[in-house]
Amino acid sequence: MQAGWWWLLPYDISPTALAVALLCAAWYWRRGGGQAPGRRLCFWSGFACMYVALQTGLDYYAEHAFFVHRLQHVLLHHLGPFLVALGLPEPALARWRAVAGWPRYAFHPWLTALLFNGLLLFWLAPPVHLPAMLDWRLYRLMNWSIALNGLLFWVATLRAAAPGAMPSGAQRIAMMLAVVPLQIAVGALMFLASTDLYPVYSLCGRMFGLTAVGDQQLGGLLLWIPGVLVHVAGVLLVAGRLLRASPAPA
Repeated sequence: MQAGWWWLLPYDISPTALAVALLCAAWYWRRGGGQAPGRRLCFWSGFACMYVALQTGLDYYAEHAFFVHRLQHVLLHHLGPFLVALGLPEPALARWRAVAGWPRYAFHPWLTALLFNGLLLFWLAPPVHLPAMLDWRLYRLMNWSIALNGLLFWVATLRAAAPGAMPSGAQRIAMMLAVVPLQIAVGALMFLASTDLYPVYSLCGRMFGLTAVGDQQLGGLLLWIPGVLVHVAGVLLVAGRLLRASPAPA
């Protein structure tokens, strides 16, 4: 591969990902103009995180190093959707809350919280991870499911927006904290593993001169620390809003 800024270009062009990115950018350009500068910055920063994870050379490295794959999912599942959720305009969230029918049940906040860890465990299970990394259809399904779940989770927890559901501040904090212990446990298990759990990266040609165990350790740390820090930031944001909204003592 060439050095330099080549990785900012699409590695494996997905017409669907490019179309969705263009539509979302055009929509926010029209609808998000009235947002405060900080919210606009959050949206575009999160948008950039998710685009980089899906449609740049980072995607190439994610197929050749487990820790880069974990970084890719931190961007798709944690940081990117977190920032996008903070930047969404309130009218769009109000319409989302008013959605009726099956989304009221399929996108319930606690179900999205359950899937937050459920999808993580499912796609990281070695018997599932191997075919997902070798079959482009499963690979894209994995990334899209992770990204969509992350967006639904963070919109529900940071902005109290879900079809037919308005979780309280305490419930939203509980949701963010409830998914943390399992992420820490899985990250710690990866870090402490002494065997190669994901030989697919050796099969594809592991990069950066890492051993299989060293690669897993870095991946475990990325799941363990940056992922959890995003949840800590979310808890602090929601708790801060609750404190500011509470009546001042007499």
